[in-house]
Amino acid sequence: MSLLELTPAGLFCKQADIFIDPWKPVDKAVITHAHADHSRWGMKHYLAHHLSEEVMKLRLGEDISLETVGYKEPLDINGVKLSLHPAGHIPGSSMIRLEYKGEVIVVSGDYKTENDGLCDPFEPVKCHEFVSECTFGLPIYKWEPQSKIFEAINTWWRQNASKGLNSVIFGYSLGKAQRILNNLDASIGEIFTHGAIWNTNQALLKNGLKIPDVPKVTAEIPKSMFKGAMIIAPPSAMGTPWMKRFSPYRTAICSGWMNIRGARRRRAADAGFVLSDHADWEGLIGAIKATEAEKVYLTHGSTAVFGKYLEEVEKIHAVELETLFEGENGSEAMD
Repeated sequence: MSLLELTPAGLFCKQADIFIDPWKPVDKAVITHAHADHSRWGMKHYLAHHLSEEVMKLRLGEDISLETVGYKEPLDINGVKLSLHPAGHIPGSSMIRLEYKGEVIVVSGDYKTENDGLCDPFEPVKCHEFVSECTFGLPIYKWEPQSKIFEAINTWWRQNASKGLNSVIFGYSLGKAQRILNNLDASIGEIFTHGAIWNTNQALLKNGLKIPDVPKVTAEIPKSMFKGAMIIAPPSAMGTPWMKRFSPYRTAICSGWMNIRGARRRRAADAGFVLSDHADWEGLIGAIKATEAEKVYLTHGSTAVFGKYLEEVEKIHAVELETLFEGENGSEAMD
């Protein structure tokens, strides 16, 4: 890579003396988004988008040294032009554009190309080299429009409520949970969240994100209040004693992995909805082609298969990068 090198601590730009989403403590870290595999504890100084501020402080500590900027707000660091651009993955998610002596490289972090109505929508950035995830880099992954997915989710909830059943839906605490919350039909019943999601919601609300401010589940809430309700919870709550208070209930998982036959059954949920915060096969191809990059570096996911497709079909030079980015399926088994 002309501007970046892969080091034991992560992607490093020597000219600007910065790391992008490093996985070991460094002096200066530019963060694409606040998920745990990209935003880690221990950096002396962080740079991220405005909407990542309160969530990063919630997760990493109020006393972190953090500077935030808006999208397309240019910075000059030792002659390197740096700017953040919408990745459409979760609120505040950014692609990092670096320009030095006429060479441009963009590090995407994670991204999705469908406008979810929650995040600033993905905007391709033209560059010479592009670092792209390919979490769902197989042709079997093809997402339905979001509107169709939430129509199915609300129908499932409505049917459960009509039978006197409570509904518990599992989604990642940052990004997926707020996307679900924004698209639920509140006329069906009450909506509650797990404490971890509520804390994340409060941080995002403090940053100015527009989402419904619904109550969290507490021991003081009588069980009768949950009748016919929808409870949004992180996947870590599955099968825990915390769930007993909602009985009788039905469960559902929202994840791109629900696209795989048998995934819902293996996770022991009653329903599964294919809802991902990553680009699908066609989204990845479209995004990469839109950058007009001459070389693409691929991280986490089906790098070998996807890279072979880019080389043989799209005639784009592709290189696999061994990184420690896990995607959301790392800590909470969700995407």
